[in-house]
Amino acid sequence: MISDERRKEVAFDDSEIERFGKHLMLKDIGVKGQKRIKAAKVVVIGVGALGSPVIQYLAAAGVGTIKAIDFDEVSLENLQSQVLHGTRDVKRPKVASAKDKVKNINKNIVFEAVKEQLDASNIEAEIEGYDLVIDCTDNYKARYLINDACALHGIPLVFGAIYQFEGQVGIFNLDGGPCLRCQYPSPPPAGLIPSCAEGGAISPLPGIIGSIQANEALKLILGIGEHLNGKILHVDSLYLSSRIFKVERDCHCPICGNNPTITNVEDIDYEDLCGLKTTNETPVEGFTPEELAKRIDNGDDITIVDVREPHERAILRFPNAIVIPIGQLVRRQKELDPNKDTIFICKQGKRSELAINTLREAGYTGPLYNLKGGIDAMKDIMFSHEGAWL
Repeated sequence: MISDERRKEVAFDDSEIERFGKHLMLKDIGVKGQKRIKAAKVVVIGVGALGSPVIQYLAAAGVGTIKAIDFDEVSLENLQSQVLHGTRDVKRPKVASAKDKVKNINKNIVFEAVKEQLDASNIEAEIEGYDLVIDCTDNYKARYLINDACALHGIPLVFGAIYQFEGQVGIFNLDGGPCLRCQYPSPPPAGLIPSCAEGGAISPLPGIIGSIQANEALKLILGIGEHLNGKILHVDSLYLSSRIFKVERDCHCPICGNNPTITNVEDIDYEDLCGLKTTNETPVEGFTPEELAKRIDNGDDITIVDVREPHERAILRFPNAIVIPIGQLVRRQKELDPNKDTIFICKQGKRSELAINTLREAGYTGPLYNLKGGIDAMKDIMFSHEGAWL
């Protein structure tokens, strides 16, 4: 991955020899290997739960150039699992917080902080010229976009994902191996599977998975060991088990197969691919948190349906809501009064939109509304008749 020419261009000063002494003692790394690490240029996409350990370990190992891309800002709820950030970083861009931490680890590292949301129009420019991309995102749209761009540019991709107590790591687009689409040709329907942000994850899990991602990245840079190329490592932290699944390259894959049909990321509508577009459906009407709170305070005769999972409702109860999981909506639609306004709620307002469209497809004719932004957007609203904050 790192040519001898690039390695030979790298030099160490006395402080670096001391700093990386533990690496220099390893026969599989040594001086030549550490120079390869310093010469490497890596893109980390997502500076959250997975990106935190990945960036810290790459910086500690001495990767010479790290580009971190994330559009988001640090929030209080991030601090449970995103150990790169602290309380003082709340409301700061995640990439700015990451840059401060990396400079504190090793000021000699070239760290590029890119605060933007990747899409088909900019991703190729952001990864061009880099040796490796590490996917630390938490949504399918980003994962397919990143995979496709890396596959088209021949850049190896270290993939990672977490959910609750389980995580996965794999390597795609390496030496003619499979890509993400070979294993998962298409994403699940939008809203069917909660993201990590919606479903949660135990605090140490991203540290485990992110550390493995960083380890795989360093092995690729060094050209040593056995890689997860064509494999997915699945880790269950609840029952302390792990398995490795083999991923075969699909000769019919639209991007890395024998006759690829995808030749440019700009040819793909990733919103449509992931089922996020609603242009062919009746637009979903909704209420803002303030509008819904006003209707509740006024005593309006409305029905509120909570489609969240049981463990989510245990954390935060919505007063006087009917609980109907999405999978039960069609057969339980008779419990709803078509003469009343029915408002659907979930954590962030995505699954509730799916619920509304599901009922419409099943023929329900009553008025249906979504809580915009979900319960997350309503946490600071207090109803006059409720004795506690939502």
